[in-house]
Amino acid sequence: MKLNSPLTVEKIKNLKAKDEILLSGTIYGARDAAHKRLAKAIADNADLPVNLRNAVIFYVGPSPTPPGKKSGAAGPTTSERMDNFTEPLLKKGLRATIGKGDRSPQLKNLMKKYKAIYLTVPGGISALLASKIMEIKTIAYEDLGPEAVFEIKVKDFPLFVAYDLDGNDIFELARLTE
Repeated sequence: MKLNSPLTVEKIKNLKAKDEILLSGTIYGARDAAHKRLAKAIADNADLPVNLRNAVIFYVGPSPTPPGKKSGAAGPTTSERMDNFTEPLLKKGLRATIGKGDRSPQLKNLMKKYKAIYLTVPGGISALLASKIMEIKTIAYEDLGPEAVFEIKVKDFPLFVAYDLDGNDIFELARLTE
């Protein structure tokens, strides 16, 4: 299934865990340090460097862009590290996150509560993902280097639905079939 960001509840309501999607549009790259700053900005009622309403955040720290390329390697990082900083972002309207690995039970419940989904890709495919990036630029917290906030334009970015709006979980489904 093809989807375009921003992702509204209407666009994602029929997605089910294990569905394959190709995402196009603008997503944001951010990891641990950026999440910590975003959560602090929200707590301080400060302006955010990005509008999180219906946004998608990819847990990535891209490598530098080589000459003649649109992006360096851009593989997902382990998502659970962001769990403690995610609820404030969900409250601001974050609609989806992209990463690898299972998340905490608490985060899974928060995703359901705030009508957000978790999308996943396996590790080891950063070259493929980079080929789907049309443009990438740093937009906030440049001092964090690869942990800054990036605006990333993607075309047919391959993903799996890990957690859907009903709380179904691709990792639990996989465990049940083992």
